[in-house]
Amino acid sequence: MSLTALQIRPFIPFPIQISHHTYRTIIKLSSKTLSKPLQIKSKSQETHHDFTPQTRTQEDGIPIEDVRIIAKFKSRHNYIRVLEISRKADHPFAGSRLLLLDAPGNIHSISFLFKSLTNTYFDVFAALPPIIPPGPIAILGFGAGSTARLLLELYPGVVVHGWELDSSVIDVGREFFGLKKLEKQYPDRLFIYVGNALSAKVKDGFSGILVDLFCKGSLIPELQDPNTWEKLRKSLRKGGRIMVNVGGSCVEAEDKRRDGKVVMEDTLKAMHQVFGDRLSVLNLGNRKDDSSLALTGKLPDLDAWKKVLPRSLSCYVDMWRPLSL
Repeated sequence: MSLTALQIRPFIPFPIQISHHTYRTIIKLSSKTLSKPLQIKSKSQETHHDFTPQTRTQEDGIPIEDVRIIAKFKSRHNYIRVLEISRKADHPFAGSRLLLLDAPGNIHSISFLFKSLTNTYFDVFAALPPIIPPGPIAILGFGAGSTARLLLELYPGVVVHGWELDSSVIDVGREFFGLKKLEKQYPDRLFIYVGNALSAKVKDGFSGILVDLFCKGSLIPELQDPNTWEKLRKSLRKGGRIMVNVGGSCVEAEDKRRDGKVVMEDTLKAMHQVFGDRLSVLNLGNRKDDSSLALTGKLPDLDAWKKVLPRSLSCYVDMWRPLSL
């Protein structure tokens, strides 16, 4: 498939102010693919390593004084919390709002005040449009709209259809993550549905499907069933692709029997039964099995793909590898 140049809007980087504390309580966060879930470390558990000035990653903790809870309640489907991270925090999430939906504290949406890219798997999702045919893109597991925002801002012609099971999550997105403004800004390009994402369909099929379906801290069981992937494959138009957040060992489920690495492997095996060798995997995190995304279809010309992406997204292209079971 040939790649066409797309109009990419520039991004304005947000300066992070660094602050250091002698003693602090640490919160650890996970964006479902990048680090350990939310944990609180007391002062007595701190090590000398925690006090050493250094460049922090998403796997490092955030001092509790830099975190503000601005919403916290239980809906029918989720334990919803919205956190606001101080701009002064010594952390890549400084200046962001985070949506947590399960007890372990996995992040399901993130937004920054002065930038669009997130340096998380949402950015990998945003690299999909150049390698699919024209047509609507489905987001299964819409959350508060992190992926939709990137697609709409990066690609002027893209139309997004998002499915979210929990209406309260959509309400939170509108209240705290700018989703209401996004809907007003793109009334003909953004369509949101509350309901079962696995029943998603549009006339003539989707050109691309982004799958981000977690429940209680684990990929939903349906994704370990080849029949689910066959159904999703049939909802694609010719040349369409599916990109999936398949999690990994970093994803902590409420049910300890749902080991993140095992669930990831079972999901990839189910996908392989449907897509065969036309399946690629991208690994994120510090370890090979830490977190992964999957992409269906023949791996495209990587150089051509990179040329139509901003540099901040093109860095992910060379990370794709054919699936090896």
